Amino acid sequence: MIDDAQAFWLRAPGRGEIRPLALPEPGHGDVLVRTLRSGVSRGTETLVFRGGVPPRAPFQEGDFPGPVKYGYLSVGAVERGPPELRGRTVFCLYPHQTAYVVPAGAVTVVPDDVPPARAVLAGTVETAVNALWDAPPLVGDRVAVVGAGMVGCCVARLLVRFPGVEVTLVDVDPSRAEVAAALGAGFARPDDATGGCDLVVHTSGTSAGLQRSLDLLAPEGTVLDLSWYGDAEVRLSLGGAFHAGRLRIRASQVGTVSPARSARRTTADRLALALDLLRDPAFDVLVTGESRFDELPRVMERLAAGSLPGLCHTITYDGA
Repeated sequence: MIDDAQAFWLRAPGRGEIRPLALPEPGHGDVLVRTLRSGVSRGTETLVFRGGVPPRAPFQEGDFPGPVKYGYLSVGAVERGPPELRGRTVFCLYPHQTAYVVPAGAVTVVPDDVPPARAVLAGTVETAVNALWDAPPLVGDRVAVVGAGMVGCCVARLLVRFPGVEVTLVDVDPSRAEVAAALGAGFARPDDATGGCDLVVHTSGTSAGLQRSLDLLAPEGTVLDLSWYGDAEVRLSLGGAFHAGRLRIRASQVGTVSPARSARRTTADRLALALDLLRDPAFDVLVTGESRFDELPRVMERLAAGSLPGLCHTITYDGA
């Protein structure tokens, strides 16, 4: 063992704690990473905190509902490892922990002009990239993104870069209008959103959001659903235009590379692309707060309760 570290664990639903641990000696081909920043994935991690059932994370320990060590948006500096990585800032799909040892292939170098606070969004932008490989818009399409959380906002920012594509973020929270404007997208409340969309990307995680996504489609249109519902039941009314309009609901999930690109791209390629796209400073509008690592148990309580507003809340570490 080479060093002491600390990790955030969910002891039981609604109760988080910081636990000490000893790190193993890095083996041949491993890296020791000292964490600089991590990001809280509000939707998935608050689902975990409340005792829901999320998808499994790459370096998760324990199991649901707890105790479990969960998270996947970590940026750190390589202290030990192959010469080409030593001293580099890297992204890793790792839980909230002050330092960790992983195979070198599990980290991706962050471009020099992407600050660590923005780089924590890499996992979310990667989800958006995969989604737009699953169902890319055509030139001139009208697209709505229902749900202006982290994933929805990242999807919207990528969509506005497609030629001639009209993008509207749809959310129940009117304060998201300012975020949409900073991303270059339009904004509408669900009841005010204009229909006739060629594509609707759904990220709200609610039955109401999925239903509204269907309602916004033009005939032959597609809803691309990125939401994770956990163990919640989803109810839809399909007696209206669903069959007559030949509407489609398509799932997208980041655990594997989209079939549209899986023959030519790896997960490493996809994550490297996400980090390259994060050279765009417009993504900074999604980083809305920060707290120290030792405050994380209380931060998770507030995020789960809805008393801490914002999009991506980041965690800072001593020595960063």
